[in-house]
Amino acid sequence: MTRSNCSAGYWTPPGQESNPSAWRRRIPIAVLALVGCATSTYLALYQYGVLTDVWDPIFGSGSEAVLTSTLSTALPVPDGAIGAAAYLVEAVLELAGGRRRWADRSLLVLTLGLVAAGLGVAGLVLVIAQPLLTGTFCSLCLASAVISIAVLVLVRSEISAAWTHVRQHGNNRPI
Repeated sequence: MTRSNCSAGYWTPPGQESNPSAWRRRIPIAVLALVGCATSTYLALYQYGVLTDVWDPIFGSGSEAVLTSTLSTALPVPDGAIGAAAYLVEAVLELAGGRRRWADRSLLVLTLGLVAAGLGVAGLVLVIAQPLLTGTFCSLCLASAVISIAVLVLVRSEISAAWTHVRQHGNNRPI
């Protein structure tokens, strides 16, 4: 890293115009992940039977059909609970490390990328599967999928910087 890439202690990776690990970029992403966690927790509470009905302003009872479908209940743990846990991991990873983590903690950033990619792919699969398996949609499930994809898009530049750094310099630091 050359002096020209440093400005007041904020590192900007080559080829990027700003620091992808800056807190002003990461905090909104972490908040988005926590909103996803809250949404998925609410859906999981319905799936566990803690809540007797689930709020859906658009599709009405469509949410119940989706949340009790064979896809949502295929695993021993409801998909809402898995989503909540994944979003929580995503938020923790987003908040871990400092402003230079794309270089100093590249593996942490790449792990975040894997979690974000997993949530994004799962969101897309579930959106496609909803009408095919149940003939309807679940509003909060769709909102969760949008959050997953938004987080994946928002972390892209930091993942790119970390990946480039690892390829060029290796990673001799702990996660």
